[in-house]
Amino acid sequence: MERRRLKIAIVGPAHPYRGGLASIMETMAREFQSRGYDVDILTFTLQYPSLLFPGKSQTVDTPAPKDLRIRRRLSTINPFSWWSVGRELRQAEPDIVLMKYWTPFMAPAFGTVARIARKSSKTKVICQIDNVEPHEHHIVDKPFNRYYLRSVDGFIYMSEQVHSELKAYTSAPAHFSPHPMFEHFGARVDRTEACQRLGLDKKVRYAMFFGLIRDYKGLDTLLDAWHKFRRDGYKLLIAGEFYASRDKYMEQIKRLGLQDDIVLHDFFVADSDVRYYFSAADCVVLPYKTATQSGVTQICYNFCTPVIVTRVGGLAEIVPDGKVGFVCDPSAEGVRNAIERIYEGDTLERFKENMFEERKRFSWQAMCDSIEELYKELIK
Repeated sequence: MERRRLKIAIVGPAHPYRGGLASIMETMAREFQSRGYDVDILTFTLQYPSLLFPGKSQTVDTPAPKDLRIRRRLSTINPFSWWSVGRELRQAEPDIVLMKYWTPFMAPAFGTVARIARKSSKTKVICQIDNVEPHEHHIVDKPFNRYYLRSVDGFIYMSEQVHSELKAYTSAPAHFSPHPMFEHFGARVDRTEACQRLGLDKKVRYAMFFGLIRDYKGLDTLLDAWHKFRRDGYKLLIAGEFYASRDKYMEQIKRLGLQDDIVLHDFFVADSDVRYYFSAADCVVLPYKTATQSGVTQICYNFCTPVIVTRVGGLAEIVPDGKVGFVCDPSAEGVRNAIERIYEGDTLERFKENMFEERKRFSWQAMCDSIEELYKELIK
């Protein structure tokens, strides 16, 4: 039977906004377009006010992708834009309004847009949800969550912890689909080339902490673990922009005497450079204190770079322990032991080979299939 041509409006981060969330929405748009669907992306005129954004820049200065229709329409702090976008969607009557939800800060804007768009009997609002309860809590989290989550027809969740938290707010249908790989970063390159590109010594073995540095990600735990692990010829590569106080981590490095054991690239890593980091590193360490899932694990799968994660949230669902990496306790001792084990014998090579097979379950086709299946359930 011929597939019906769906009309899909995606509401969330996209160019010129930077980072993994924008990449996800753009990649899903391309997958739906490849199926012959009509896809529009409505992104932000303002995503975060500067007062609430700890980084240096929210946007990139690269040209907009020519293969996508992206319009900047929504300001998270301007209610008039919420009503305007909601009315626009109600009049356009897309089959699906697809939203990405990762923080209660988005709830007032997204909830208002969703409520107005749903006034069209033709439109179903589907949310691909990263988190329900945020990593850093505020008094408004629960009322904001209620406002948005109860405005959605159905959800795609990516970890069982998120599903469990979601059920406290809504009984709307929810389907599981694991976080796909980030394939747009390209393929692995030769390690010598990667080290040269990044100014690293190819004779040194590097374990890497990658991504925006926030307190819940446990960099302090990793520094304590590295102090216990430290050995000649091994260094910890920290690649990512500080979204927490830089000073306290610098003080910890100095107190532990790790100045010569750390390579610090404390800036936002451009998409074009990601492949060099994951090709230079032997493994990635995610010592998170709390988590639902992490997009970094999916970058690891793309490059077949073994990964160590802590036993929190849904991380263990994504990283089979002893197969593509290790799952450890979220403590300095637990992380240290995992680092020691991953460098034993041929462990790294075995994990790389296993990742090549394991990553086949993390496809964008599967994610978009799940969204379509949920939509069909909603219109029955």
